[in-house]
Amino acid sequence: MRPAAVAVIGGGVMGASVAHHLAARGMRDVVVLDRSDGPGAGSTGRATGGYRAQYGTAVNVRLSLLARAKLLRFQEETGVDPGYAPVGYLWLAGTAAELAALGAARQLQRREGLHEAVEVTPGEIARINPAIRRDGVIGGAFCPSDGFIRPLSILDGYLSAARRAGVRIEWGVEATGLRLEDERIVAVETSRGLLAAGAVVNAAGPWAAAVADMAHVTLPVTPLRRQIATTTPCDLLPADMPMTIWAGDGFHLRVLDGRVLLLRPTPGVPGRPFDAGVDPKWVDDVEAMAHARVPVLRGATIDRAACWAGLYEMSPDKHAILGSAPGIPNLYFINGSSGHGVMHSPALGMLLAEIICDGSASTLDVSRLDPGRFDAGKPNPVSELL
Repeated sequence: MRPAAVAVIGGGVMGASVAHHLAARGMRDVVVLDRSDGPGAGSTGRATGGYRAQYGTAVNVRLSLLARAKLLRFQEETGVDPGYAPVGYLWLAGTAAELAALGAARQLQRREGLHEAVEVTPGEIARINPAIRRDGVIGGAFCPSDGFIRPLSILDGYLSAARRAGVRIEWGVEATGLRLEDERIVAVETSRGLLAAGAVVNAAGPWAAAVADMAHVTLPVTPLRRQIATTTPCDLLPADMPMTIWAGDGFHLRVLDGRVLLLRPTPGVPGRPFDAGVDPKWVDDVEAMAHARVPVLRGATIDRAACWAGLYEMSPDKHAILGSAPGIPNLYFINGSSGHGVMHSPALGMLLAEIICDGSASTLDVSRLDPGRFDAGKPNPVSELL
């Protein structure tokens, strides 16, 4: 295989974004390696396409705002419409503690430049989403510039633009090892032979820890299975309904292509290989929640054959891990986004390209995402709500 200046392991949206941004900065001989047969076979293709800037830490708000600015220019930059639809995120609080947490996060968001996020009363909630039952809802938060994106469109845009700029994208190629000399990677062992490389980017998503292991580096990223229930096509809820989230238990729903998606996190469900099915009991539970909280959905039918599961790549503090690996300066991580990967991929890919090309990120301060923060005892604060 022809040598690479940078080998990117993983052809999902993170790897594609890094490759595009490296090529846009003039980097030549960038190669993307992915073991699947083609684009969208991993986590990116199973994402539900939410975008939000309502987070509880400054660095995540900044990433979202940078990503939004890039989404607004995405078609000009890549030739593909990313499907950004600012229909809003509506958070619902059922207790004073939940409402206070939303309020504290909103103050932080405004300090970081997200001025349109507001507190909403039960009456305002009824106007924003009249379909939901408001029993037990004492208030909430709403941001009209949050909304939805199209994960596969973003992936296609970055892959297409990268390819036009000369990036080589190799499907069906698995990275099986990393060769090191003097604490630097010199080559990637692959299922098609040895690839000499000046630098390596780990963009392997839920499988990132295994790639780091090849260089004898511990990367604290673990896969977490997420399940999605979907109705059959129906017109019970409007297409422009905001993402609506109950802060207490994380139950949320949205409309996508004429179907209603129902989601609720299940903490502690271990990652496992992708499959088409979900836990039938879990589907029963979220269907019952939907009937209780959105009465109109009692007229909907769950399409059990169409329900699916995907994998989040979780870091210990639920924040991305971005930058060079401790002790191996030419191994770079873009991992651990913990469910925020697709929405933050425009920002993270650009920032990592800055780190690789310039030695540091100039657009944003990403020191809170440094890979060494866990060993240094400096993780980011974790908010259960945001």
